[in-house]
Amino acid sequence: MKVVVVGAGYAGTIAANRLAKKVKAAEITVVNPRPDFVERVRLHEQIAGTGAAATPLASMLHDGVATRLDTVDKISDGEVALGDGSRLGYDYLFLAVGSTAAPLAGTVPVGTWEGAERARVALAALPAGRTVTVIGGGLTGIETAAEVAYGRPDLRVRLVAPTIGESLSAGARGRVLTGLQRLDVEVVEDSVTRVDPGAGEAGGDAVRLDSGRHVTSHLTLWAIITGVPDLAARSGLEVDGDGRAVVDAYLRSVSDPRIFVVGDCAAVPGARPACATALPQGAHAADTLARMIEGRKPQPYSMGYTGQGVSLGRRDGLLQVGRRNDSVRRLYFAGRTAAVGKERICRYAKFGARTAIYAWLAGPK
Repeated sequence: MKVVVVGAGYAGTIAANRLAKKVKAAEITVVNPRPDFVERVRLHEQIAGTGAAATPLASMLHDGVATRLDTVDKISDGEVALGDGSRLGYDYLFLAVGSTAAPLAGTVPVGTWEGAERARVALAALPAGRTVTVIGGGLTGIETAAEVAYGRPDLRVRLVAPTIGESLSAGARGRVLTGLQRLDVEVVEDSVTRVDPGAGEAGGDAVRLDSGRHVTSHLTLWAIITGVPDLAARSGLEVDGDGRAVVDAYLRSVSDPRIFVVGDCAAVPGARPACATALPQGAHAADTLARMIEGRKPQPYSMGYTGQGVSLGRRDGLLQVGRRNDSVRRLYFAGRTAAVGKERICRYAKFGARTAIYAWLAGPK
């Protein structure tokens, strides 16, 4: 039995490893465009030079799992067309290509490996006193601004968004703003309309705001994750309005039951882009295929959230307590203890992907 896994992020890696443990006869090939497993939850550290986000993929995959460094152009009936022109056959396929960004012209996206590397190089080249602007008030933007401020205190750092920490409780949002203030991050509650290269002061770019004013920036980072790669759509799979593949209760494509779709590119009701989402989906899909091969009845996918975590540099952080349906409670933890907790969550995510050992809560009833 041939199994192809497209994508080696959290969902794809745990799916490949879990299936390798449960179906010894499976010939598993992971197709990935780079030779590394990337911890997306550490990309802000990669950018700021305070940590590393890449680990050799060979050290993450179980023995017997083959890798193919390439892209997939199209998925068709029982085979995939690779970027080098060759084809790879499959009996079952796991689609786990994650999400992507559509950055504003003149900005560098931080939510992808390639964008993060561009940002890292550009940031390292900035002389003291220059200004870095981060666009996006979600957790990605907060972490990026905080980490840059922590790693490069010689720079001015600005965070621009209509709302900061919208997914958090009111109290947690206030604590995040306090943490940013302690790192001297300037918070501008506004929207960016465009970036004009070289039109700012001292040769910087002019970041135009919805309010009509502009601010000068010498490096502008786009920290908004929107959309997914169009592989599912161009392969003829049914997708929703955001381009995510529509799946059944077992995480199989409604267009082809041989194809499991997991992670950010799957249209799972109530799910949000996160490693806490990708890992349970990848594990459950592998378990489902193993049950099917054994002639056992598959179980519907069910997953509940516990909360959200955000880093505010290396010594501060916040853990927001949530309900299984991902709504937030008033309770949160902050400070050094939360920073340690967030670090342990990140380590557990990587451990789960590598070992295929991962536990999660059942979803809300």
